[in-house]
Amino acid sequence: MHTGAGLEARLPIRSDMDLVWVRQHVRQAAATLGFGLVDQTKLVTAASELARNALVHGGGGVMEASHVTADGIDGLRLMFSDSGPGIPDLDRALSDGYTSGGGLGMGLGGARRLVHDFSVESTPGSGTTVRVTSWVSRPPRPREDV
Repeated sequence: MHTGAGLEARLPIRSDMDLVWVRQHVRQAAATLGFGLVDQTKLVTAASELARNALVHGGGGVMEASHVTADGIDGLRLMFSDSGPGIPDLDRALSDGYTSGGGLGMGLGGARRLVHDFSVESTPGSGTTVRVTSWVSRPPRPREDV
């Protein structure tokens, strides 16, 4: 079991240099947790796209990283939030191939495919929050309510 030391972070996203810090933190945290190189790259790529979205479309924001566990499996949860204009058509923004330009060209739908768990909340005029989680080996089993 890994400790959360060095994995928890709250990083501002206000400049291109901040995007570098986000990518570096995510790669280091994923490596510390035992993610393989391919899974590290997927998570860093998703984080890079989501951080750039917060900067370009949200006018800046913050990334919060945290170590999570479920069913004995380690994971890394990332939350990207901004107070920008929000996403007017979330279904369209999540559709395959949709990009507003300026990023890696994968859009939210591409970022969603690179992680195990993905959720987005956006209110026009109030900002956007995207939460993603990737698990070291396999996603934990969904819990069935009794």
